[in-house]
Amino acid sequence: MRRKDQKQLEGSFSGNLIRELIADITSTNNGHKLQNGEWCKNLIEPEWICPLKYEMKYIEMENFKMEYLSPKEVRDDRVILQLHGGGYIGAIKNIYRSFAVLYSKALRGGRVLTIDYRVAPEHQFPAALEDAYIAYLWLLKYYQPKQIFLAGDSAGGGLALSLCHYLKEKKKLLPNGIILMSPWADLTCSGSSYKTNYEKDPLFGRTEDSMLFHKDYIGEADPKNPYISTIFGDFTGFPPILLQVGNYEMLLSDSLTVAKKAKKAGVRVKCNVYEGMFHVFQMARSLLPESRSAWKEIRDYLDYMKSDRRMC
Repeated sequence: MRRKDQKQLEGSFSGNLIRELIADITSTNNGHKLQNGEWCKNLIEPEWICPLKYEMKYIEMENFKMEYLSPKEVRDDRVILQLHGGGYIGAIKNIYRSFAVLYSKALRGGRVLTIDYRVAPEHQFPAALEDAYIAYLWLLKYYQPKQIFLAGDSAGGGLALSLCHYLKEKKKLLPNGIILMSPWADLTCSGSSYKTNYEKDPLFGRTEDSMLFHKDYIGEADPKNPYISTIFGDFTGFPPILLQVGNYEMLLSDSLTVAKKAKKAGVRVKCNVYEGMFHVFQMARSLLPESRSAWKEIRDYLDYMKSDRRMC
């Protein structure tokens, strides 16, 4: 694990500015909807316009929908299965369609499958995991496991790790790699950063009335179930993992614990802690230098994996 080198120890000027803006918003009544997840449920968005160089295919499954993004000129035979964030209570949003385009570019012209898995409170554990597993089996009809990568942020990152635990139990071949942005891997909220960053986190900090502590997804299940809180699982046999997280996050411990346990199990892990950054800062895309650096790191990771070189 290593911290990303920055010209300023606590992040760029623009990164600090946006972090403070998020903190100001979440300190208001309207901003509380960000913290407790209401924005995930009720956000009304304009229709997403697929970029000219891409095609989007919408696939209806029995219990959920999938969105299959493909460049009109496919240059890479690999595919990314993207599992979106949103605290297990929010459906897919346009930002994840934009993420799919960025992942495709990181593959230098590959396909991306994003699933709109079932969410709580209507659909509690294990609904999301079941949907992710079915989507992975669907991909296996067209791809070899060595061609498949998982990617997820926040709850989607935790779901990606849960899926790998589940694939091991089902004796299925695992994907070739995993890309994680601030994975929510400990729904017991037991890591040290839930306390040390309680006053710092601009999104979830200074309140326990947030989606981190509501945990509608768990229902009556044991939060220490490794299919819910993946840090309690065995990472032996997992593919190489790229982890990105901000040092201001309450979820920082989740990433650090995943990295530590996975490395101990013999997994190749690259974990970068971005100074001054907040939860899933990659959503800023090209607007922040840290976000640009993170997406470049994802592209470099995929390049390394294609050439079968060891991660630095």
